Amino acid sequence: MSRRRWWRLAAASLVVAVVAWSLVGTGVGFGSVIAGRDGAGRILAGLFPPALDRPLLAQVGRASIETLQIAVASLVLGAVLAVPLAGLIAGNVAAPRWLAGAARTTATVLRGVPDLLWALLFVAAVGLGPAAGVYAISLHAAGMLAKLWSEQLEAVDPAPVEALRLTGAPRAAVASLAILPQARTNLLSQLLYQWECNVRASVIVGFVGAGGIGQELGVALRLFRYQELATLIIAVLLIIASQDQLSRWIRAHYGAASRRPDWCG
Repeated sequence: MSRRRWWRLAAASLVVAVVAWSLVGTGVGFGSVIAGRDGAGRILAGLFPPALDRPLLAQVGRASIETLQIAVASLVLGAVLAVPLAGLIAGNVAAPRWLAGAARTTATVLRGVPDLLWALLFVAAVGLGPAAGVYAISLHAAGMLAKLWSEQLEAVDPAPVEALRLTGAPRAAVASLAILPQARTNLLSQLLYQWECNVRASVIVGFVGAGGIGQELGVALRLFRYQELATLIIAVLLIIASQDQLSRWIRAHYGAASRRPDWCG
């Protein structure tokens, strides 16, 4: 057997061993699925029919509106934080090295902490409610947007950038006149995708008391109100589907890229 073939076989064996180790370590398998079939059956049977009484629908409507408010507010705050960070991180903006390093570290910390953990911290700091959700999601979004926007800024055509720099234009003028106009459609596209991520995140952080429809989902699940849970799940699906269509329309209108990035489920 050749050395190359031996290395391939060794790599494949290692991958199989790691996958098996992960499955065994997490208890995934047919045994756990079969053991949980009764509980899953009770939940599925309890979901039908969804509750449709008027007071509940009004409550779901208020929670849905609050979810959208959390997503929009966190997007604006996150974008405001991300703009200076992305500008400092982008190599073609040529910010001082120490400042670019500090911005890169800040963005890494912001996106490295999951939004759910940020939510737990803010619920403990500012109390239960949508404000905690907005703070949590905006910090995580700022870290993600800073990284992605800086990559888009660096990917522009360097010729106009260098031409303007040779005229002696300052960094801010180079960034605003030569870099930003080339990257703006991709920046808009990623902003819209981050908005979609924020809606999904606002549902998740609600489970720890950070407001929105996720908080109502958590209450219904803990109190075994499965028919209410079904209504809330339908509302979540309608919110996400409507938002997807709206963001697609905006992207198409402005000619922005429509490829879904990997960071958002």
